[in-house]
Amino acid sequence: MSNIFKYFLNLIPRPWLIKISYWVRPVIAILLKGKKYTDPIDGKSFRTFLPYGYENPRENVLAPSTLSLERHRLLWLFLKNETDFFTKPLKVLHFAPEQAYHKRFKQLSHLDYTTTDLNSPLAEVKADICNLPFDENSFDVILCNHVLEHIPDDTKAIQELYRVMKPGGWGIFQIPQDLNIEKTFTDDSITDRKERARIFGQYDHVRIYGRDYFDKLRSIGFIVEEVDYTEQLSKEEVEKYRLAKGEIIPLVKK
Repeated sequence: MSNIFKYFLNLIPRPWLIKISYWVRPVIAILLKGKKYTDPIDGKSFRTFLPYGYENPRENVLAPSTLSLERHRLLWLFLKNETDFFTKPLKVLHFAPEQAYHKRFKQLSHLDYTTTDLNSPLAEVKADICNLPFDENSFDVILCNHVLEHIPDDTKAIQELYRVMKPGGWGIFQIPQDLNIEKTFTDDSITDRKERARIFGQYDHVRIYGRDYFDKLRSIGFIVEEVDYTEQLSKEEVEKYRLAKGEIIPLVKK
């Protein structure tokens, strides 16, 4: 069954998968119901999670009911336990809204919640992150996760994020990152889709961020805290929620 799911998940483009999943995921969730692993986003438990990934699929990482990955579950726990996101009136901008969060955030009556992206079927405002249709100093919180690695001019994109964030505001800008390399790697000469997927992890990624990502955010003006939230959780919690040990949450403030 695992191999069938793996083939299915990697064959279908992500936007289509989002649409199809509304019908398929309830069935998968029933088939995999158990007690070993728990998705903290909806509290449901399973005997195993699904595999996910393009070139080298990771086993047991995709939660069947919300389709959350390691980074989604880690961020949920951080927002819930360490911020006032779920309790304070906030004006929020959410780029490329993740399916695991979208409906839940939209239902929070204390949030003034705006979603945006060029391609996502969940985005209300179709916009280019490098040329946003919002006034400066507009948002208390900006969530922009696994977006910047797709953007050729990420400097311009980060400048726009800074522009529209309110002074005193904060955000989470997660990216796929290799903490073993110091400098971010990019190579525009690699155009073959399979080769790009092999090198960058996904055919539509344009770089591999290194440890210098945090300094890039600082160079735009953000105050950056590099949060290893898994260090604040027990070994049992990391395994129960299927988190990526050592993954850094980039917490930015203006």
